[in-house]
Amino acid sequence: MLAKLRSMAVLGIDAFEIGIEADISEMLPSFTIVGLPDGAVRESRERVMSAIKNCGFEFPARKVTINMAPADVKKEGSAFDLPIAIGLLMASGQASVDSAGEYIIAGELSLDGSVKSVKGMLSMAICARELGVRGMIVPRDNAQEAGVAEGVSIFPVENLTEALAFLQGTASIAPHTTDLNFLFNQARRYPIDFKDVKGQDHIKRALLVAAAGGHNIMMIGPPGSGKTMLARRLPTILPNLTLDEALETTKIHSVAGLLEPNTPLLATRPFRSPHHTISDAGLIGGGSYPRPGEVSLSHHGVLFLDELPEFAKNVLENLRQPLEDGKVTISRALMSLCYPARFMLAAALNPCPCGYYTDPRHECSCSPQQIQKYMSKISGPLLDRIDIHIEVPEIFDMYF
Repeated sequence: MLAKLRSMAVLGIDAFEIGIEADISEMLPSFTIVGLPDGAVRESRERVMSAIKNCGFEFPARKVTINMAPADVKKEGSAFDLPIAIGLLMASGQASVDSAGEYIIAGELSLDGSVKSVKGMLSMAICARELGVRGMIVPRDNAQEAGVAEGVSIFPVENLTEALAFLQGTASIAPHTTDLNFLFNQARRYPIDFKDVKGQDHIKRALLVAAAGGHNIMMIGPPGSGKTMLARRLPTILPNLTLDEALETTKIHSVAGLLEPNTPLLATRPFRSPHHTISDAGLIGGGSYPRPGEVSLSHHGVLFLDELPEFAKNVLENLRQPLEDGKVTISRALMSLCYPARFMLAAALNPCPCGYYTDPRHECSCSPQQIQKYMSKISGPLLDRIDIHIEVPEIFDMYF
């Protein structure tokens, strides 16, 4: 017997529909998943088998084949557990569902049958809205995030039994509703404020100019002069995010799995400050199966690179294209992905290796050759892309 359902997968930051087909035939017992599944999808066999048994159903002792279409696109993640389990129960005759094809189903299964949250739910909900489906069956923990995409009915479930009862019509689930405007306005709050900075008036003026014009800025000064404090407050003086910008930013963080459980929508501009030991894939994005990097996670926000010369030179050189184009293109043998990366770069560095070259109260211990070598770690083409260079002197007690 054959059962067909619909689910979603994420490629880049956008989702696309996946057809789930479950077939059970009278042959020696086996469980095969085809359609270019990755490790997490292949491991769903064990999760699905245990979940079905622990929910009081019988796992068929026959040949089970799961096909995921389109077959030429790699499938990754654990969002297919729930539709696979429902498809198996339908194909084995333990559940009769006529309307399964009208819903998008996504969710990870625990061994006890409970449904856990998955990444990229906002992208899936936006795609489901465009497809015009009857609704989405999603994990309860993802309901708020999916509800941000207005125009599609979201039905949150806690376990496999509840999802199956809803599809069979023996139980009703109220669609989850989200007041997007209220949520958007409530989330527009920063934990810090630009007014916290005392003194450094010319630096604050430079940051205001950079924020108004969207310019990249580099601050040069000794340790303790307030470069990091100023940079962290830079997003608070940028224009408020529009709703479209917030949705695009939230999609990127959702795909990366960085959304907080109680934060379904990012309404403040992101601030990312990676450590100087970061790799080029971590900064730009990539990997065996590409993921967004720090430049994409800071989309519509600020990317702060502290101790700029300490970053590997090849990592810094990879910033050239994103700074020019506002996007990152990652090419692999089987795919090519484009991540948005329109960010404001804020960099900070010391004037020399010891940090006290321009400090009137400390003596610099660096030779001219050391200072030249230190500053030459930043290439000319990268410096050309940073519009404002400003010295940040040490602040004295008289400001307080």
